[in-house]
Amino acid sequence: MRTILIIGGSKGIGKAVINELIDTHKVINFSRTAPTLSHTNLEHYPLDILKDSLPELDTVDGIVYCPGSINLKPISRLTEQDFKNDFDINVLGAVRVIQKYLKVLKAGKDPSIIMFSTVAVKLGMPFHASTAVSKAAIEGLVKTLGAEFAPLIRVNAIAPTITETSLADKILRNDMMKEKMMERHPLKTYLQPKDVADMVNFLISEKSKTISGQVIKLDCGIVSFKI
Repeated sequence: MRTILIIGGSKGIGKAVINELIDTHKVINFSRTAPTLSHTNLEHYPLDILKDSLPELDTVDGIVYCPGSINLKPISRLTEQDFKNDFDINVLGAVRVIQKYLKVLKAGKDPSIIMFSTVAVKLGMPFHASTAVSKAAIEGLVKTLGAEFAPLIRVNAIAPTITETSLADKILRNDMMKEKMMERHPLKTYLQPKDVADMVNFLISEKSKTISGQVIKLDCGIVSFKI
């Protein structure tokens, strides 16, 4: 049974990833609050990924870094600290985890790293300056680490469109807004957390053994098509 380290598995996409993997993997979760799920395969460490000491782990076969932010403001209202905060949680937290567990990951079985970008990196969207900047850095990190760690560790990212989580509550705040969001996407839908978790499951599995350095768009057509 492979051991997957998930950062931010208490809610949203991270929670869905735990639910997807828990029956077939040992899952170690780092988050400030504990997941509501209880399972013999789940081990939880309550910590702040940016501030607290990271525990020593004997085995890690995969890392899934889920923390992120949706900080939607006109650039005139974004402060320098906004940019720093978003960069810290999206990028430096991931770097910190990878550096800490790189040695043990190299000794893992079919080791893999998965991070998260956003469709806003490829599709110019108003008010996404801080979010898009930090997620663009993730895409650069995926490319360079994929090359640096080849052929031993595969490194990929998922770039989802809007997903129905607590981060998106303000955007999907009522039925009318949800309907408008569906209409914006050529496939006339947006993502649920399980849609993203399914892709995570694929990317950490042997089924994706030939895939590394990629940013996989889960976009419901919004980047790929103009209809």
